[in-house]
Amino acid sequence: MRQVVLDTETTGLDPKQGHRIIEVAAIELDGRKVSGRTFHRYINPEREIDEGAAAVHGLTLDRLQDEPKFIEIAPALLEFIAGAELIIHNAPFDMGFLNAELALAGLPKLDNQVLDTLKVAKELHPGKKNNLNALCDRYQIDNSHRTLHGALLDTELLAEVYLGMTRGQESLLGEDAENSETSHGNQQAERISASVRVLIASEGELAQHEAQLGDIDKASKGACIWRRPEMQG
Repeated sequence: MRQVVLDTETTGLDPKQGHRIIEVAAIELDGRKVSGRTFHRYINPEREIDEGAAAVHGLTLDRLQDEPKFIEIAPALLEFIAGAELIIHNAPFDMGFLNAELALAGLPKLDNQVLDTLKVAKELHPGKKNNLNALCDRYQIDNSHRTLHGALLDTELLAEVYLGMTRGQESLLGEDAENSETSHGNQQAERISASVRVLIASEGELAQHEAQLGDIDKASKGACIWRRPEMQG
């Protein structure tokens, strides 16, 4: 199934209180890679932005006055996400706002399949922080440029996080699977012939590794293969 990573920024926390979407972004994944197709719009919310929300994303009503209204961008957004599984962090929040905006525009609710990466993260890492910044740190994704929240930036980071959480080995920006397979033989020969530098893990790194195995073992209910005796030798 085609997948689209999606995020929104809003004027506040609750569409039932009249809060609106002010930014929406979506990135298409094709074969566990960013396809290059993106959707990004700023939106005039036609209302003031809560001070707390503005502190998070830095957007103001003055900045958005000349942007289109949601009803104007809705057709292009719906076309972009049509038939796709939506990958969203804290999906109930974004889906609630999207469906509220569609209702105001006289359009039906979304019927896309949705994968909530926050729910997945909580299952994989129970009892730990699972916001986007914490997950970027956990999966060694550079988020140093994320000084404010932004829908487009956050979809880019979430795409990397999703790939890491689902144990994908290929990079979103790397070679495609076919090129990787055809070059595998040459790469393997080069690795064998090259001198090998052995790096010894520190005590801290070993402790982090053991903690990660503990998380995997707990999430898989004792099925972590790296803790089986035959994998210890």
